[in-house]
Amino acid sequence: MAIDQAQAERVAEIMATQRVRFINLQFSDIVGIVKQVTIPASQWRIAVDHGIWFDGSSIEGFARVAESDMYLVPELSTFTVIPWESDQLATARVICDVYMPNGSPFSGDPRYVLKRALAEAAALGYVYNTGPELEFFLFKPRPDGTLSITPHDQASYFDVSTDLAHNVRRQMVEALEAVGIEVEATHHEVAVGQHEIDFRYDNALRTADNVITLRTTLKAIAQRNGLHCTFMPKPISGINGSGMHTHQSFTDLKTGKNLFAASGSQYGLSELALRFIAGQLEHARGMAAIIAPLVNSYKRLVPGFEAPTYITWARTNRSALIRVPRVSDGRAASTRIELRCPDPAANPYLAFAVMLTAGLDGIQRKLKPPEPAEENLYHVDVARRSLPAMPRSLGEALEELRRDEVIQVALGGHLFERYVEAKTSEWEDYRRTVNQWEVDRYLPIY
Repeated sequence: MAIDQAQAERVAEIMATQRVRFINLQFSDIVGIVKQVTIPASQWRIAVDHGIWFDGSSIEGFARVAESDMYLVPELSTFTVIPWESDQLATARVICDVYMPNGSPFSGDPRYVLKRALAEAAALGYVYNTGPELEFFLFKPRPDGTLSITPHDQASYFDVSTDLAHNVRRQMVEALEAVGIEVEATHHEVAVGQHEIDFRYDNALRTADNVITLRTTLKAIAQRNGLHCTFMPKPISGINGSGMHTHQSFTDLKTGKNLFAASGSQYGLSELALRFIAGQLEHARGMAAIIAPLVNSYKRLVPGFEAPTYITWARTNRSALIRVPRVSDGRAASTRIELRCPDPAANPYLAFAVMLTAGLDGIQRKLKPPEPAEENLYHVDVARRSLPAMPRSLGEALEELRRDEVIQVALGGHLFERYVEAKTSEWEDYRRTVNQWEVDRYLPIY
């Protein structure tokens, strides 16, 4: 294995100066849940030089028992000390890639799926950049410690006086910056108990790693404050759900120039950007099961709560699937597009991989987007409701995924099969379950 000597020296210095005792080797299963193998510091050189073996058959969607042996290779640039662990047992974490016994990358590793898509973009001269904005709720557990959906505060968008989590968010920001994530802004969101923390726009692999780290970090800091942090898309009926609005752009691999920018054009977008938009609109239904992955995700994607339901694009319209944010005069390098349907439960590696592949398909086929729809799509007349819409359930989204060969290729055969298998099981389990709404609605009548 090729080792980045500069990074290896950086890590060695951190381990010595901070007296690191343990290292968590982290990776993601197919649905985006963080998994880890912990090793003592004495085994670090072995991990770097040879990798650490583990049983892949125990991980969701990874392998069958007969093909279980896999090993983890640390990505040294992600090595960081965990600030909330005990000083007496200083612990670091490093994100890893998953490999097969023959030394080839594991095709079912979500991080590899994204790296493969990024390599395809790089072959065309593009660097894919993303800036996800993760929303989340903070809830107060019940006195016995069980989870509840009681909001931590009664504040709303940008409120101050009733925002009880202001101090908690500052602790979260400090922890994120301690693990190497540059936070740009944090504020209260629209719904009671709902918050947002935005970090720096960067290449998609780094931001996907940061999403995984952010979710873990925020949960840990919330727990230290007696709260529960959740990235569930729609935990409370009747109020806004949580999204992961994702800003995107291409820069030139050689010059670093923003390839989505074109002065004097519609919304300041280049032909390349318009084709990218057209590709994502073309495959929006096919990638829905990846970017909105839960049964609960489709309780968020309903009219009236700032979540997109129709497959359209616009500048000022926040009910559109893709929005083109305004940029200040003289800052064309900031030109980007915003996909508003992903939610924070998505596996970021898979989400960014399918988003990129869909956009590249639009570029390669020279697709043109429809006319932008600037009116509020929740209040358009009946005739306009013939607009194409996002799937209304996880079951419908899975059917669309099975039809979309471009998105299937982006995932790869192994991961596509395992993902559909896992999510179909989730959907069927939901369909068999009688929920409280049904009992309240029908039991008194029938």
